[in-house]
Amino acid sequence: MIHRLERLVIRHTLRIPAPAGPAGAGEVAARQFDAALMSVGFKLSADALRTLSGQSEGTVVDTAVRTLATVRELVGDHVRHNVYFVDFPANVPDTFEFWTRCLTEALEDRKARPGIIAQLRTGVLNLLTLPSYGAYQHTYEERLAAHDELLAAAGDRLTVLHLGEPLEAEVTALYLALAGSSTPLGEEHLADLGVLARHCADGPQPETIPVRENRAVINAARLKAGSAPLLDTVTDVLRLACAVSDGDVSLQQPTRFRTMSRPVRRALLAGLDEVVARAPAKLADVLAHREAFKRLGERLHPHEYPRWPHAAEVFAVARGEKKAYSFDGRVEALFEAGDVTGAVELLKSAPGKLFRGLDRLLRSAAGQEERDAVVAAVEEVAPEVSGRVVLSVREYLHNRAEETGRKRVFVNRGGRAHVTDDARPAVPEDERKRLIAVLDAETVRRLPSPERLLVDPDVLGVALPLSGRATAAGLGVLPRGSVSRVDGELLRFFVYWKQKQRVTDYDLSALLLDAEYDTVSWLSYTNLRAVEGEHSGDITNAPDGASEFINLRLGAVQGTYVVPQVNIYSGEQFEEVEESFFGFMLREGEQKGRPFEPRTVRMKSELRGPGRVALPLAFRRAEDGSWHAKWLHLYLKGHPAHNRVEGNQVSVANLLRGIVEREQLTVGYLTGLMANGGTDVATWDAAAVPDEPVTYIGLERPEGLHPDSVVITPENLRDLIPE
Repeated sequence: MIHRLERLVIRHTLRIPAPAGPAGAGEVAARQFDAALMSVGFKLSADALRTLSGQSEGTVVDTAVRTLATVRELVGDHVRHNVYFVDFPANVPDTFEFWTRCLTEALEDRKARPGIIAQLRTGVLNLLTLPSYGAYQHTYEERLAAHDELLAAAGDRLTVLHLGEPLEAEVTALYLALAGSSTPLGEEHLADLGVLARHCADGPQPETIPVRENRAVINAARLKAGSAPLLDTVTDVLRLACAVSDGDVSLQQPTRFRTMSRPVRRALLAGLDEVVARAPAKLADVLAHREAFKRLGERLHPHEYPRWPHAAEVFAVARGEKKAYSFDGRVEALFEAGDVTGAVELLKSAPGKLFRGLDRLLRSAAGQEERDAVVAAVEEVAPEVSGRVVLSVREYLHNRAEETGRKRVFVNRGGRAHVTDDARPAVPEDERKRLIAVLDAETVRRLPSPERLLVDPDVLGVALPLSGRATAAGLGVLPRGSVSRVDGELLRFFVYWKQKQRVTDYDLSALLLDAEYDTVSWLSYTNLRAVEGEHSGDITNAPDGASEFINLRLGAVQGTYVVPQVNIYSGEQFEEVEESFFGFMLREGEQKGRPFEPRTVRMKSELRGPGRVALPLAFRRAEDGSWHAKWLHLYLKGHPAHNRVEGNQVSVANLLRGIVEREQLTVGYLTGLMANGGTDVATWDAAAVPDEPVTYIGLERPEGLHPDSVVITPENLRDLIPE
């Protein structure tokens, strides 16, 4: 358990918990540790190297072994990356030439020959039946021998690992940060919170837990530890029941409730009873999840506990035996009656719902008086709305400007996306601008006012993490909509997957589009070689894991956009396989090395979303010839089988257009507000590190900052969102 907690700290914070061990002469071991880290693109900070050098050799070695295993997994170097074409990216054959060679070899194979001839007589040949197609023809060791060592270059990634506090302090700090997050966590981080919550159940707790899913995970840990759960609504109880059944606490997917012990049943029923007794109107919340409450009632047997009559009312409402009038129903009745002013007055008692209904209210308003009432209501209740919702609505209104031809992109919590034309009437422009001014003023009021703020320019294009579900777990991953510069001559994508039970074939492809989003060309197993680059070859079965790569020379790309994608051709989905991840590397033009070199990995993210086509990010060429990444973290539904890049060109292009044309609120937006609010905002200069504490925002924590400085990096970017 201790080692697992240490891994969590390193992954989330890029800090090594200060080792507990005797002093000694660990300088040699510490330098060897540092050298080993550099081979996979990491490095000890000066303080970490100095501290470890004063530890015993055994302590340093133990720390090194655990840390190296963690960071190697962060970049995807914990598995063996083989390729079909042993010399890749050299000597990749023409596609037709390769298929012909596979056919010739099959006809020379006595066992395969009869079946192949039978197929040829029908006029259709299945490539997957050719013995040499889709399976490695050499060992991993033979692949290593075919490539020279990577020569280091100035552009190689070097991620600094800093020294943290002792493990228990780091674990507590990480728990409090995740538990108290004002933005929803992604699936992986929510699972990590569960581990931390169980360990920290008897320790310090956050003052508030704004996100209900987080509260459900923490309540499950409290329940197991014998503490009373924190319950404000009947939905809190439902989420807790899902958590103890290892179900979906977001309530987006149905949970199959397990048989529960008497203590758990009593805790859930007592919680329901207390919530309803305190606020009977909350019975209306049952209607939003009626079927889930019915199933829960079958497990809790409320009739066996007459001492909690209010809990029984919950299930009576779910079964339709007791009436409850929902808040949303009352709002709908006012809309149907054309009473926008009445709807506004009612929604003022639920500020979050008022904000989420602004578009409809403004479009439904019959005249200036009603529109003024909407704006006045927003001004009145804005201080009661969470910072995340304020910023989300601000971003939404920015993208509702009067423009024709816009695409409307829908993305669910899991990253499943689809796009349509935006046929809605425009929001009145004057009110849109007035509301944006109100929301900006409210954000400025909540933002901190540090004496001095230093900002790395590279972080300005990073989108604000208004939902942790918009970011996948991994290394170097930025929130959906972020834009980051790409420096390097060679861009190389990679995908790795390992099937669990069934034969599984994932296909890595890259679609190249022009400025109008029309297809220029692509690289995939059906087009192994083009002017711009090479594909490493198709692997169709991964019982021991498999990798595919695409190599691109950016200077030769004929187009404006490069869209890498992972298609599920057959077998297990992204959420079913034992492991799957995507990433990209950047190299200088003359850097050779192996197909996978951890020092050149710029990004590696888990593939764990719904759908059968993954779109992690896209690359765009600017007018000056430079390249930038636009982070997507999206999944398309795709087909049940045989997904190929040729079959989804139109849907990918439409989705990309919708994402590119939508403008996200970025770190640059917030720092601009802070500057306008009087904060001294300056560009970070590594050559002039200040001696006094400052607030720093950047992609990585720099060396030499005062220990009392406030540091914001992608690992804790959620701290920028005002409460």
